[in-house]
Amino acid sequence: MKPSASDPVAAPASAPASASAFRELLPGVIGMVLVGSSVTVSRSLSGAPLFAPQAVRYAAAAVILFVLARAARVPLLRPRGREWLWLAGIAGSGLVLFNVAVVRGVAHAEPAVIAVAVASVPVLLALVGPLLERQRPSRRVLLAAPVVVAGAVLVEGTGRTDATGVGWAALALVCEAGFTLLAVPVLGRHGAWGVSVHAVWLGAVMLTGLTVLVERPDSLTALGPGQWAAVGYLAVMVTAVAFLLWYRTVAAVGAGRAGLLAGLAPLAAAGAGAASGGGVPGPAVWLGLAVVVAGLALGVRPGGAPLPEPEPTAVERLPVSP
Repeated sequence: MKPSASDPVAAPASAPASASAFRELLPGVIGMVLVGSSVTVSRSLSGAPLFAPQAVRYAAAAVILFVLARAARVPLLRPRGREWLWLAGIAGSGLVLFNVAVVRGVAHAEPAVIAVAVASVPVLLALVGPLLERQRPSRRVLLAAPVVVAGAVLVEGTGRTDATGVGWAALALVCEAGFTLLAVPVLGRHGAWGVSVHAVWLGAVMLTGLTVLVERPDSLTALGPGQWAAVGYLAVMVTAVAFLLWYRTVAAVGAGRAGLLAGLAPLAAAGAGAASGGGVPGPAVWLGLAVVVAGLALGVRPGGAPLPEPEPTAVERLPVSP
């Protein structure tokens, strides 16, 4: 006999799925909110050397992640073979080159131009992420990604730029996408903990080398208390915590769906700016918020079928370290 709508066995079937989907996405939501908050915090470093503070940031974050992993008894595997290339790519593009593109880009373009370019990352992740996971993109995610980007554009607005600024903005977009996409091949074996630890310490080594070659390490002595506080916040919350949370979500739901959450970063940046005295957001920001929420509701809810229904990927089959 077919169960009725009131049947206690059949009725709650979708509730556990919804709760599970929320738990999988929540770390990524928190991670993107922390990343968005970094925009306001990073402003205090605008007059600081480019590489030296970032080298300290990532070195401190690497130590924090390693200590926490040991305390939690999470095994950290040594990279092997091509894994070194993927992890070095994450560090080189998503950590080092991304910061250079943002800093150099704002010299030729208004910050909104760079922010809008970075906010466009859900489209790249929706297209390329499933291919790296040997799936076909989901119809729902492909439809939702432009909606999320449109909402982020409304939040950030537009700005003036020149051709060089456009080039730096495009580079920032590619680097931001690389931070997630280059992690897909190694998440299955290393998990969120391993990818975070290895990418961060490799980034610290690269930035330290750039500090020695391009800047003077003793330039750190010029940083004031507020700037050191900003470095500490970036190291703990925006690197150690946010990276781990983000990669947990990518491993759980895939790069395509997780990428939609990147649209939350501009909203968090606007909220952090308002909280720090930047004023109440205008109507365009509130409209953008509504559009981003609509896009997320379309793309991240469970039940969206890919083209066609994919086999489970290695990332989905293998356990992820807690």
